[in-house]
Amino acid sequence: MIPRYSRKEISEIWKPKNKFKIWLKIEILICEALNKLGKVPTKSLKVIKEKAKFDEKRIDEIEKDVKHDVIAFLTNLAENIGEDSRFIHQGVTSSDILDTTLSIQLKESCLIIKKELKKLLEVLKEKAVSYKKTPCIGRSHGIFAEPTTFGLKMLGKYFEFKRSYERFLEAEKNISVCAISGAVGTFANIDPYAQDYVAKKLKIRSEEVSTQVIPRDRYAYLFSVIAIIASSLENLATEIRHLQRSELGEVEEFFSEKQKGSSAMPHKRNPVLSENITGIARIIRANILPILENISLWHERDISHSSVERIIFPDTLILLDFSLSRMSDVIKNLVINEEKMLANLNSSKGLFNSQRVLLKLIDKGLTREDAYKKVQKIAMDSWNQNKNFKDLLKKNKSIKSFLSHKEIDKIFELEYHFKNINHIFKKINK
Repeated sequence: MIPRYSRKEISEIWKPKNKFKIWLKIEILICEALNKLGKVPTKSLKVIKEKAKFDEKRIDEIEKDVKHDVIAFLTNLAENIGEDSRFIHQGVTSSDILDTTLSIQLKESCLIIKKELKKLLEVLKEKAVSYKKTPCIGRSHGIFAEPTTFGLKMLGKYFEFKRSYERFLEAEKNISVCAISGAVGTFANIDPYAQDYVAKKLKIRSEEVSTQVIPRDRYAYLFSVIAIIASSLENLATEIRHLQRSELGEVEEFFSEKQKGSSAMPHKRNPVLSENITGIARIIRANILPILENISLWHERDISHSSVERIIFPDTLILLDFSLSRMSDVIKNLVINEEKMLANLNSSKGLFNSQRVLLKLIDKGLTREDAYKKVQKIAMDSWNQNKNFKDLLKKNKSIKSFLSHKEIDKIFELEYHFKNINHIFKKINK
């Protein structure tokens, strides 16, 4: 991934140096297991541990000739270890090393993603609680609906990401597996003890059946969850972008003192961070299709999945890490315009109370159809003539025969809409 959208901690996981370190660790663990089985002399194991080193440049040089990265790595180890290198990679195949390493890299990445998800959950929770009673107009289809609170908006996003966090934990567990089973996964040339030993040392589980590769449905599950998280990030980013529109102005991304919004128009303060997250979410979602297609491999294995995973796995995880961190900063520093929220709510001329009027007329004995027809007619007059809905109700002869002015005033009390907000917020502590 390009540096612009990369953060160091997660990027380091996917660099060749870290990959080769994990390869070496796995190869040594296999030797330890075989030593316990009496197949690698203790003296040779000691030599391997002391002399096993790799050189990235040398591996690249060898690979140019042999056209195989694992063989190039093993050749470089042999150059450094000497005669005892013959005990390395006994009875195993390249995929044992590659796929188990992939599990470790994914697990290391998951630790970072979990940390960023927790951070986002914390800032969403803080905003939800802080603005629990801050009224704003709710919208459906982009049109004024009924009042809600900004805190409740944030609470909904909090629980959306909480669900994703729980799904992510399950997906992480699903990919945390080790396969040291040899060619076509039969353990013909390597004792099953080696797989269990390596898995225990790496603090992951043994794969049930690996054929020769770890089944790709495991990875598809993880990245499907990641695609959902990306979509939730876009959902939140889109809400911010809409609320920052000039005609709404209810929230605004923090705009620093020296920041510039446009090369042409000095007045511009654009929601560029949320727009950026929206774009990245599209890339992450697009990446899920080839990962799903990787599930279908020929027989016990082929290599069609390899190029996809070398590109998409690190890129997707790096982008998700970047987006989560950015969104946490956006929410933490979000400028909340409570006065504009109230002004927008009031600009509806009270139309958001139409359902309350409807229900009150039904209580008075009208059929739903008759009540709806009466309320809709007055509501459309309010809308088209830009007149106060409550005033029109009080002047309407038909309505006056069912509702007094006092009853109408009661209907239009704003606090009515928030009487169950505390009940909803109780769920945040469960």
